[in-house]
Amino acid sequence: MVPGPKVLLLLSLHLLQETQSSLVHLSNNGYEGVVVAINPSVREDEKLIQSIKEMITQASTYLFEASKGRFYFRNVSILVPMTWKSKSEYLMPKRESYDKAEVIVADPYLKYGDEPYTLHYRQCGDRGQYIHFTPNFLLTDNLLMYGPRGRVFVHEWAHLRWGVFDEYNTDRPFYMSGKNGKNALEATRCSTGITGKNVVDECQRGSCVTRKCRRDSKTGLYEPKCKFIPNKSQTVPESIMFMQNLSSVVEFCTEKTHNTEAPNLQNKMCNHRSTWDVIEESADFRNASPMGGVEAPPPPTFSLLKSKQRVVCLVLDKSGSMNKDDRLIRMNQAAELYLTQIVEKKSLFGLVTFDQEARIQNYLTKITNSSDYPKITANLPQQASGGTSICSGIKAGFQVITSSSQSTSGSEIILLTDGEDDQISSCFEEVKHSGAIIHTIALGPSAAKELETLSTMTGGLRFYANKDLTALMDAFSGISASSGSTSQRALQLESKALTIARNGRINGTVLVDSTVGNDTFFVVTWTAQKPEIVLQDPKGKTYRASDFKDDELNMRSARLQIPGIAETGTWTYSLSNKNVIPQSLMVTVTTRARSPTKPPIIATAHMSQDTARYPSPMIVYARVSQGFLPVLGASVTAIIEAEDENKVTLELWDNGAGADTVQNDGIYTRYFTDYHGNGRYSLKVNVQARRKTARLSLRQQSKSLYMPGYIEDGKIIMNPPRPEIQEAETPVEDFSRVASGGSFTVSGAPPGGNHANVFPPCKVTDLEAEFEGDHIHLTWTAPGKVLDKGKASTYVIRMSQHFRDLQKDFSNATLVNTSGLIPREAGSKENFEFKPETLKTGKSTMFYIVIQAVNDAGFTSVNSNIAQAVKFIPPEHSVSARGPNISAIPLTIWGLIVIFKYILN
Repeated sequence: MVPGPKVLLLLSLHLLQETQSSLVHLSNNGYEGVVVAINPSVREDEKLIQSIKEMITQASTYLFEASKGRFYFRNVSILVPMTWKSKSEYLMPKRESYDKAEVIVADPYLKYGDEPYTLHYRQCGDRGQYIHFTPNFLLTDNLLMYGPRGRVFVHEWAHLRWGVFDEYNTDRPFYMSGKNGKNALEATRCSTGITGKNVVDECQRGSCVTRKCRRDSKTGLYEPKCKFIPNKSQTVPESIMFMQNLSSVVEFCTEKTHNTEAPNLQNKMCNHRSTWDVIEESADFRNASPMGGVEAPPPPTFSLLKSKQRVVCLVLDKSGSMNKDDRLIRMNQAAELYLTQIVEKKSLFGLVTFDQEARIQNYLTKITNSSDYPKITANLPQQASGGTSICSGIKAGFQVITSSSQSTSGSEIILLTDGEDDQISSCFEEVKHSGAIIHTIALGPSAAKELETLSTMTGGLRFYANKDLTALMDAFSGISASSGSTSQRALQLESKALTIARNGRINGTVLVDSTVGNDTFFVVTWTAQKPEIVLQDPKGKTYRASDFKDDELNMRSARLQIPGIAETGTWTYSLSNKNVIPQSLMVTVTTRARSPTKPPIIATAHMSQDTARYPSPMIVYARVSQGFLPVLGASVTAIIEAEDENKVTLELWDNGAGADTVQNDGIYTRYFTDYHGNGRYSLKVNVQARRKTARLSLRQQSKSLYMPGYIEDGKIIMNPPRPEIQEAETPVEDFSRVASGGSFTVSGAPPGGNHANVFPPCKVTDLEAEFEGDHIHLTWTAPGKVLDKGKASTYVIRMSQHFRDLQKDFSNATLVNTSGLIPREAGSKENFEFKPETLKTGKSTMFYIVIQAVNDAGFTSVNSNIAQAVKFIPPEHSVSARGPNISAIPLTIWGLIVIFKYILN
């Protein structure tokens, strides 16, 4: 029996497993394993650690009250960077690291404000990535603007842990409410019991005056400068996701108090459910009952950890099956690339090979310069034979680490194998207690199915590679240090496999932008004979095959390190095959940041979950950023390969529709449903910005609200103005990046992709409506036949003058005639106009509209967001934001003053 579309959508929205390996767990109502990591660029300051402790201690009590006695913070680790001085109280981390921390403390990029926020771009109920506080926020007094820091922490924790969204909207701070039959203006908030005034604060020459807001004569909304100023003293206790800074606010909005009409992200993403409803569905809530008879939780305990020098040991399979498909040579090529181009200087590096037994090839060697590489690469295996004992290899890796007086805790093992081993589980307990992080690379379809258990239990990464020439290079390139130092991180600019005919030639280009260029390598590999190579930099300097250093171990690869800093611009290359038969070539280009003070543009990718069971859809996520700021306007393409070598290419979108939560946030997404059988799948993302289309956004989502002011004893007291950003976006030069998104596992899928359509069109999430004359004009992004792919067959549009009619009884709402509306390709912008039959002239009118999409298999999408169209007729004797109504106001001296003052403003 095939599940219905509603079941499938619930699977996609609420049952997606987490891919980030968090150490946090809930035990007897207390959160354990919370990590706060300080960025290496942050100046050492004892006050910072004290502020973090005070914030979380305060947050624990507030969280306990807000969760009705269910949750508090039991223990927290504060991870300081290696750049700080050593102290006796600093312990050694185990699997705690900067890039897996729940909270990071780092300076903002480009100094654009200190607003606390949570990187949260997934679906409703899904966990976020991290909370970001700046040192300045933690060390200065922000009480009036944000409230106590502990309250801010709980606001952000709700984003991070439970996947709820903000209940305010800075882009739409007011809306027209139709509750109780009154078309009244309301501030976007939850709950509506929060009282205050709507004012404009105008400042000139150091003097500020507040006045009442004017209404726009077309929309009926307040003018853009209008702000909601709350009363400092309130009688309602909610909601934390609106204004946690109000002293009365100690709860989340519930079903009874939730403002379903407000045009905020919580309503859009969570289908108008309250934040408490979403929290109640979380695993945390299901596993924790209120602590009876306890007024306050015990205070949290804190551990101080200091990041350690990176320790990496390669554990490589050399069993007989590695002779197949040139696996041994390809493994050696990738291992050599990892050692010479990816691993950071000053790292400790070891090598183990194994078949039915393990051999230590190199104990830990400190990588200081290029002369250290041959000592290790010389010991890469040249022959493959024997059986497969994965545990022997892992235990030898532990021995390499401990023999050099290093702890296995926090050390990394990169385990590559293509074989099966029925004894692999025998070392799971030892691995679990070692504290080591194991990254796994499964090579070929027969690699042990238990490999992923090793990476999951240790917080490591997981990769899959088959016959694709670039797959192993991409996997190794994706294993970088987790210290938070982007200046030391190796980045891929190119990773391309080419098939070249006899006597054929292939030309290509590589972009080197101004954020990178240090430690730049061009690598060419081949399957038969070294090609002729011509490489030219943007200034015309030419490098030839003789400039490329051939591998001494006959690994069929040649490498060129560009001296100094690589020239910015477009590099061109030409590869000519002089072999008598066609062959496959591969070009890989890696680099690092040009400057330690200017962060490079970085691309990362992952799936919404590590495992999926058909027919549950998955979501592909790619993040493109510079510093902490999103990069917009890039062309992002995902390549997903199944075990049967079938490849699916998806263009990812940042359009705020389908799987994408927010438009223009630098998160590019798409649904994935093209399953080709069971087993492992790999993900790779190519990112390009050409023709000056990319730009850097200076805005962040999911953040605590900056309160503009408050009213006390009837007097409006304004806070210092929020630092304004003059330009919301700045141009970004052209660039290119390649990123591996690791692997995921699928079960229950029919082989060969031969499955009927079992997916509905995706939900329309960006429906907008407005009156144009007596007609309502609708716009939205077209969904697809299968979620966000292809074309839907028809649209169903219904309308009502009552919000709850569409929310609770959609099928009985008025049907709009859509006979002339033909759905366009998914991702296209749709436009539709109609005249409501019940429109009354000469009177303000408000309509609510919802749309569904239907595909040719008869599956119907869930209801869209509820759009509102308002036809506003200004009342007589009113002054609007567009100026006074001249026909209704006598031209008295008072009227002239109003007109004159408005013109001056």
